[in-house]
Formats: sequence, C-alpha cells, structure tokens
Amino acid sequence: MMRTAKIAFALVASLAGATGAEARETTTALVPAGIYRPLFPASPSQKEIAVPAFRIDRTPVTNGQFLAFVAAHPEWRRDRIAPVLAEPGYLTQWGGPDSLGGAEADAPVTNVSWFAARAYCGARRMRLPTEAEWERAAAASRDREDGGADPAWRAELLALYTRPSPARLPHVAGAPPNFWGVHDLHGVVWEWVSDFAASSAALASESGQLRFCGAGAADASDAADFPAFERVAFRSSLRANYTVRNLGFRCAGSP
Repeated sequence: MMRTAKIAFALVASLAGATGAEARETTTALVPAGIYRPLFPASPSQKEIAVPAFRIDRTPVTNGQFLAFVAAHPEWRRDRIAPVLAEPGYLTQWGGPDSLGGAEADAPVTNVSWFAARAYCGARRMRLPTEAEWERAAAASRDREDGGADPAWRAELLALYTRPSPARLPHVAGAPPNFWGVHDLHGVVWEWVSDFAASSAALASESGQLRFCGAGAADASDAADFPAFERVAFRSSLRANYTVRNLGFRCAGSP
C-alpha cells in the first residue's frame, strides 16, 4: 500500500510540474530493446518487430491520478467532455464530475476513452504505449524476460484470462511485479494502446472472421497462446470513443 501511495503521489506531483525526472524514475520501468512477435503478422516481413527501448508505467493509471488530471484539465470532466470524444459511460463509476464518491482512489481508472487516455499521457509529457511495446512488457514473467516457454506461467495467465472480471477492481500493485518491475499487465483490466486499431488491420482479409477459431488459428504465431487471442480480439472490437468498465490504460515514453 505504501508503494502504491508513493507512485500516486509522484504522478500527482508530476502533473502539477513539481518533480520531473525523479517522478519518472519512480513511476516507470525501463524495458530494453527487444523483439515482438505479433500473433497475426500483417505481412511476412512483420513476423518479428524490433522494439526500441522504452519506459512504461509500473501500474495502470488510478482513479486518484486521473482525478488530479481532470482537476487540472476540466475540459475532460464527464460533464464537459465533447460527446465525440467519449461515450455516455465516461467516468460514470465516479460519484460526480470532480469527485470519486465510492470509487477507490488506488484502483485502476476505467470507463475512459482512448482520447482521454491519450490526453492524460500527454499532460505527463508521455504517450500511450504501442501494441508492440505493451506486448513486449507483458511477455515477461516474474523471473524471466520472456515467460512464453514456462508452462507454469502460461497456466497462470490462462487462469487469469478465463475468470470473470471482478465487480470491484483491486488496488494497483496488489500482485508482485514482472521481470521488468511492471505490475498488473494481466488479470486486472484491459488496457488501451496507441495503435489499438492495428489488431483490426491485421485481421483484415477474406478469411479474417475465421482467424480466431479452427483452421484460421493456424495462421497465428502461437496458436496455443489463448491470452494473446483474447487481447487481439478485444482490441479489434474497440473504437476510440468507447468507454468500458474494465478498460484502463498506462503511459509510456522514451528511455
């Protein structure tokens, strides 16, 4: 809990312009350059994508952190946001436009559109992670850079992705971090990425509707990776103004 509070304080201070590099070091983890292998490559040349080094938030953005952003940028309040930028469900879990009510300050913020998530990251002089960056960070298990070859880790992820989303989301950083020091990439909330529509593009083909099942799954780089199928399917269903009760985000940036 103290670590979570420290992360929250650093981010609020950063939004207020009070810290800078120190807050960035506290709240983000460095992921070195590596390779991302898309589940459905857009072309043969895209089977392996080089991912430059980047920094990514250690936890999803919380209600408390997003409330600080809304206070500093009132155009993103739920009673002022332009309808084109978010569905009517935007931040409806909060007690009011500028108060959390019963929403937990240390729980991930959800019901936030891609536009609002992008604006929040921009206010921190960061950005949403790309799909390749997010997947590169999420490929790590707790003790290795790539947990794909660890049967125990794959079984744990399968259990997380097949359980129902809880009615009340847990506080961030409730589980141990992965190899890079990043928490909650699996089993807490879905997360926006900057190029979420890339999943739809990768599936755009005559047989695209069949690529999630049967023989179509054979096109996948790892047909046994059910969590990756879930993420691609979810991202391919999104539009930028969507607000979903278990969809949050985190920010990324240069090293």
